[in-house]
Amino acid sequence: MDTGSGLQRTLVTGGAGFIGSAVVRLLVGKGYHVVNLDKLTYSGSLTCVAGVADATNYRFVEADICDQPALARILAEERIEAIMHLAAESHVDRSIDGPGVFIETNIVGTFRLLNAALDHWRGLDEKARARFRFHHVSTDEVFGDLPLDQGVFTEETPYAPSSPYSASKAASDHLVRAWHETYGLPVVLSNCSNNYGPFHFPEKLVPLIILNALEGRELPVYGKGENVRDWLFVEDHARALEMVLTKGIVGQSYNVGGRAERSNLAVVEAVCDLLDQRRPRPDLTAYRTLIRFVADRPGHDRRYAIDPSKIERDLGWRAQESFESGMTRTVDWYLANEDWWRPIREQRYAGERLGMGR
Repeated sequence: MDTGSGLQRTLVTGGAGFIGSAVVRLLVGKGYHVVNLDKLTYSGSLTCVAGVADATNYRFVEADICDQPALARILAEERIEAIMHLAAESHVDRSIDGPGVFIETNIVGTFRLLNAALDHWRGLDEKARARFRFHHVSTDEVFGDLPLDQGVFTEETPYAPSSPYSASKAASDHLVRAWHETYGLPVVLSNCSNNYGPFHFPEKLVPLIILNALEGRELPVYGKGENVRDWLFVEDHARALEMVLTKGIVGQSYNVGGRAERSNLAVVEAVCDLLDQRRPRPDLTAYRTLIRFVADRPGHDRRYAIDPSKIERDLGWRAQESFESGMTRTVDWYLANEDWWRPIREQRYAGERLGMGR
């Protein structure tokens, strides 16, 4: 997709969330006209995009992707040329406790967004139709479980979701492909591994460990901490998503991973060791002494591992941050931005059993 003057008019759904806000910050900085659509649920915050809030090529709209008339109005008013769909319920533990909202947002919301996008696309002139893209951003969790010692996810891996969250994302992926195959909507898809970095909501593993450690609280780790994930710095992911949007082949999907597999325990220990260096405890006791193993959650997949060869080969993307450099940047950001995370902690969104998976 040719971005021409660089002022591609792009709608980002979920742009006040963790990954969405990184995408918004990147695109605004590169000169795109960005419309950020977010419902501002518990995990979305305009503080994540405060740095671009006054930009002339940025607009925020509070809306729900399940509200199809509102979507249609926004697409028309803003003359949208591309959609990056990141709005989703994404917390595995929450999906186990209350799957209904995941069905509503991830499946019904995607369905209604697709319908609005299709009507909008059909109303464009021939040149605009050729430029238009619907980029659906998904997760490696749709592929299910891998043995601890072999195998990787490729774009051809069959879907085998294990949790209500991953099942809802798998369903949304299928809807996007169906709207392409049946109606011709020009779509691209991407599936990413575990993200981490600045502005990560404090119930997720990495920020939860950082903040619990700083407060001298226990660091809960599911099971024995053996579950393995591939870790991807969020700004590397945002760059990949722009490449998929602008260079990806219509109808194809791209796996995005950091080539940084680590067990959950290794991640927690790495965070502890960085904090020992950067914010030692008053008594100089190692943060690792706060680690506590807790009962595993239901249906906890053993391992996810992404093969990003396709996006590296075809689109020229590479992760710029290693696990070590990215985690150092992340820890330093949380140490320097207590004014961002402290109010969230005080609202008690982060509980003892939250955040130990994705």
